[in-house]
Amino acid sequence: MQTHAPHALTDALPQEELFFNRPMSAYTTIKVGGPAAFLMEATSAEQVARAIRAAHQRGIPMLLLGNGSNLLVDDAGFDGLVIHFGEAFAQVHLEGNVLTAQAGASLMALSRLSVEHSLAGLEFAAGIPASLGGAALMNAGAYGGEMAHIVRFVDCLDKQGRPVRLPVKDIGYGYRSSLMMHEGYTVLSVCMELKPGDGEAIRHCVQENQRHRREKQPLTYPSAGSFFKRPPGYFAGALIEQAGLKGSRVGAAQVSELHAGFLINLGGATAQDFLGLVAHVQHTVEQMSGVRLEPEVRIIRRQAT
Repeated sequence: MQTHAPHALTDALPQEELFFNRPMSAYTTIKVGGPAAFLMEATSAEQVARAIRAAHQRGIPMLLLGNGSNLLVDDAGFDGLVIHFGEAFAQVHLEGNVLTAQAGASLMALSRLSVEHSLAGLEFAAGIPASLGGAALMNAGAYGGEMAHIVRFVDCLDKQGRPVRLPVKDIGYGYRSSLMMHEGYTVLSVCMELKPGDGEAIRHCVQENQRHRREKQPLTYPSAGSFFKRPPGYFAGALIEQAGLKGSRVGAAQVSELHAGFLINLGGATAQDFLGLVAHVQHTVEQMSGVRLEPEVRIIRRQAT
């Protein structure tokens, strides 16, 4: 149920730009989530800045959404403004070995583009179902590569909708984290510096990464990707498997039998199913190994105000 009245934003934003009570299950790769009070498709930096200012001035919570991977939204939905960075905010520009793209650009599409131009640095991104904005925000990575290795600078908006350019040295990248994430910045575009390389070697690396994903990850079921952060000195999937939790279920949420680090939607799962499964996994693993697993996936509560 929507708490904020429709006019809470329509007095500042054109009504034709806003959607009301859109189900978040249609916007997340795990296929879970109740309605968002407001949803706006990003089309320009000016429009996004205007929306951020309006929401900030009215005390309306915001959620920035790209491809919807790495996200679990409450069954009750999100009582705020969702800004969706999709195809309308996905321009790409390649000049030499410098690749600049807007936040809504597909990370996999950028990886394919880099292969076509024999540019190394994005091989790790092949198969990651994320948008560039989300990947840059959380320092996405795999197979020894990560965004911190290739980002030159990021153009953002701060919480008040003011433009900020952050060179990589000021982003504070860590394991699946960044200053932008902690400060609530909105990523608009990312400039990446790739390295000219051997086209065949780059293509082979990408193909091997894709083959590994097909063989080791449950790609035929909706999921949010690898659900837990890697604890120092351990692998989350291995700890979960050693605890005998492969195949464990709560409702229609299941620990994948193919890769225990993935929690999958067998069909019709709810956020409550997943939260129950997460709690069960955390408790059991901690009892067995003494290690507390922390979610890598962002868990979004309703945030009623």
